[in-house]
Amino acid sequence: MSLLARLAPHLPYVRRYARALTGDQTTGDNYVRVALEALAAGERQLPTDMTPRVALYHVFHTIWSATGAQLEDGGAAEGDDAAHRLMRISPRSRQAFLLTALEGFTPSEAAQILAVDPRTVERLIAEAQSDIDAELATDVLIIEDEAIISADIESLVKELGHRVTGTATTHDEAVDAVSRHTPGLVLADIQLADGSSGIDAVKDILKRFDVPVIFITAFPERLLTGERPEPTFLITKPFQPETVKAAISQALFFHPSRQKQAA
Repeated sequence: MSLLARLAPHLPYVRRYARALTGDQTTGDNYVRVALEALAAGERQLPTDMTPRVALYHVFHTIWSATGAQLEDGGAAEGDDAAHRLMRISPRSRQAFLLTALEGFTPSEAAQILAVDPRTVERLIAEAQSDIDAELATDVLIIEDEAIISADIESLVKELGHRVTGTATTHDEAVDAVSRHTPGLVLADIQLADGSSGIDAVKDILKRFDVPVIFITAFPERLLTGERPEPTFLITKPFQPETVKAAISQALFFHPSRQKQAA
């Protein structure tokens, strides 16, 4: 298989990453082009101990470092709030956050790309999450019928600097809570105390407000059916605290309504 054929499926994604990293598509594309030219000329090789996609991103970063590029805002588009906020995150943390949150790499894969150890990647991601959470602190509604789990989630939310302005154990309580105070983020279970549905509660909330939602549930199969738009953020119980924290950071950062509010 030719080099182009091996890399073609991954090029749209590395271009997306390059744009997010630089704040500008033209600038990002220039670095992708240089990386591809170096590979075509034999000046760089795809590491054989990595998957093709990981290897491509690794070469991209090698080229980036070799050119002495500075990860500063080189021209983020007017009104592109997410791009401008990214540029305020320290460069290395920005890379680790984007590789895992935007591109979907595991910390181990991101470590291969950046040529660091996985613990360093986890530290960088935590630093990025801290910067994001401090900038996008918001009001949170928790929809959860188990008191202990609700308290655990509330504690995690507060650790990140957010405010819990409502808790609900049923569909009707959730809808009522939103009518009294509009949240900036909703964390929802699926099966609620009176047999009502957290899915239905979220659907009713989203009819009125455009807010990011994270489902935390022991029944993920009830969401992953293909019968409705599936949620971007779905966490399975029992959950790890760091997983919830990461999902909160990503949901707030990438949701369009949150980007407008932070402008």
